[in-house]
Amino acid sequence: QICLERMVPFSFPLSKCALWDPEPVGDVIGSHISYYRNPKLSIMEKTLRLAYRHAKQNEKQLFSCFLLGTLLVDEDGEGITVIIDRFDPGREI
Repeated sequence: QICLERMVPFSFPLSKCALWDPEPVGDVIGSHISYYRNPKLSIMEKTLRLAYRHAKQNEKQLFSCFLLGTLLVDEDGEGITVIIDRFDPGREI
């Protein structure tokens, strides 16, 4: 089920030259990852432990980090799987 109130339009960053005309054309459509597919999330235990250890050692209550992985479409085309297998603590600067 899609919650239209929580959906926001996305835009690309400003650049000096564009490869396409940025003016909207046609009707507005909604795009949501779970609208047509059944999403699954898989995370490697090593990645989760590393992120947990980093969070415990961090002195700040809130911090930024990256979880990196792969998006796969199931063979039957009915579902997607997000496999998270890498942790990047990022940089403070």
